[in-house]
Amino acid sequence: MDIFPLPRFGLVVPPENPIAEPEYHSYLVPEMNVYTTRFPVTAEFNRETMEMYNEVLAQVLATFGQLRLDATVVACNASHYLLDPDGDRDFVAELSQRFGSPVTSSTRAIVDLCEALGTSNLTLISPYAPWLTELSRDYWEKAGLTVERIVCTPSAVDEAGQDVGFNPYLVTTETIRQRIAEAEVADDATVLFTGTGMHTLRAATELAGANPSRTLITSNLASAWWARRTAGLSGFAAAHPLVQRLERELAAR
Repeated sequence: MDIFPLPRFGLVVPPENPIAEPEYHSYLVPEMNVYTTRFPVTAEFNRETMEMYNEVLAQVLATFGQLRLDATVVACNASHYLLDPDGDRDFVAELSQRFGSPVTSSTRAIVDLCEALGTSNLTLISPYAPWLTELSRDYWEKAGLTVERIVCTPSAVDEAGQDVGFNPYLVTTETIRQRIAEAEVADDATVLFTGTGMHTLRAATELAGANPSRTLITSNLASAWWARRTAGLSGFAAAHPLVQRLERELAAR
């Protein structure tokens, strides 16, 4: 197979994110070539970091140089929660015009996918600390989506069973599996996994196999869907099973 003429997908991620590239490669290769750049390193991740990501995003995108990209995703939900859906849309539209090719955020990709699916109610699976979970909920509800319930997936629990750690990069598949089972999520629910750095591919694959009725959306899956659509990819026989499942669900609408 000649990979040179394949569409080119650009990915912008936080420096410590260990999940984005592997999941995007799973979803997009061999249909697209994936190229990555990263935000600057900071001592810790907080609201100021999120604001800085938005301030320097144009500079980060510029590190792709003259590489011709067919679609680019900013894979950091948190920083785009600060913009609200309308501001987020305007921001990525300006970046698209500036760089001469389509740019979106993982958050906008999720909103676009929900619109395509006709989805308005969500069960939110969140690996975030409470303050960031509420910021996430506020973004989705401003986008016209009703968050019916929130299922927290912490990275650490104390001896009393209280959630004490919230690092999306350290959340295990077992934690996701356990929390969703305990929450008794409805069979026909639309489940949205937030965060591009939470490993969701295995959990979503297991959930898809166990219950074909649920609509499953992850930040990276939604972004891969947007990238395929933006690059003009029509068939999906070579795509990952979760992409195929999503495309069949869209075709049935």
